[in-house]
Amino acid sequence: MTFADSRSDTVPVQLPNGAIVQVEVTKTGREDVGFDTKQFQPVAEAIEGMVQMIAAPIQKVKPKKATVKFGMELAIESGQLTAVIVKGSGKANLEITLEWES
Repeated sequence: MTFADSRSDTVPVQLPNGAIVQVEVTKTGREDVGFDTKQFQPVAEAIEGMVQMIAAPIQKVKPKKATVKFGMELAIESGQLTAVIVKGSGKANLEITLEWES
């Protein structure tokens, strides 16, 4: 089953401040999503890691303006909420725009 064939379910997710939100997650058929409360911290750490890896080279080239877009789905892997980078608009899953003034 591919992500295109996958279904989604809604699961409760606890944010670091203790708030509970309902999040739609991809169900790939490899395991049941389950409805116990999941922690959002693994997803936050994945986003933070992506931003750090993208920001470092951008800071080296010192553009006047930078815009970064990436698509992300949430899935359950080994019972934990996880981030899955997916295709965004067009055929790119990571779009970076840098601007300099001349």
